[in-house]
Amino acid sequence: MAFSDQLLEAGDHIWEAQKDHPFVRELATGELEEEAFLTWVRQDYRYLLDYARVFAIAGTKARDEETMTHLLGVAHTVLDYEMDLHREFAADYGIDRSELESVQKSPTCIAYTNYLVRTAHEGSLAEIAAAIYPCGQGYLDIAEHMAELADGEHRYTPFIEKYTSDDFREAVDWMREFVDRCGQRYPGEHEAMEEAFLTCARLEHRFWEMAYAREDWDL
Repeated sequence: MAFSDQLLEAGDHIWEAQKDHPFVRELATGELEEEAFLTWVRQDYRYLLDYARVFAIAGTKARDEETMTHLLGVAHTVLDYEMDLHREFAADYGIDRSELESVQKSPTCIAYTNYLVRTAHEGSLAEIAAAIYPCGQGYLDIAEHMAELADGEHRYTPFIEKYTSDDFREAVDWMREFVDRCGQRYPGEHEAMEEAFLTCARLEHRFWEMAYAREDWDL
């Protein structure tokens, strides 16, 4: 069994919890309240800035040119394409770029991004590979689940289409291969990789809850 599949098997209960979350189910059917979706847009915009940083830092730790080039390229793609998609989502609801950039991170967003950035700075390349994997594979799997639940087109259809697109599938395929290469090359890192993977998978679940509950600081 590929190491990426071993990680997914270890996190299967977390995947199932994500698929069953009301944010996911209601977005799939188009019933999700607008403010919950906008909370996700605002917070994920801030998340993606740090996600891009993680890929950039990982690029500096890569020892072969191909991997370095790809990781730095993903950082650029996140900043140039995926964040632009969030700006389009936001613009549809009258939220401009300056408002997105001034959003205060929620406690969950801070916990997740701080963990990712710390792993990028302090962890090995193998740990980074495992930490970034739940976001990519998770969104693909959850979006495929949403597509199965959806009954016709609605206002959130572009979200589902983006995360089930051929381009996104290719990006996730590379992540999976990256995890497998690291798992094969660094067998002594398996325990640390699994810990990073499961931590980020749990934080992915918390991110859905954060958006659904419109989490803030209450102070």
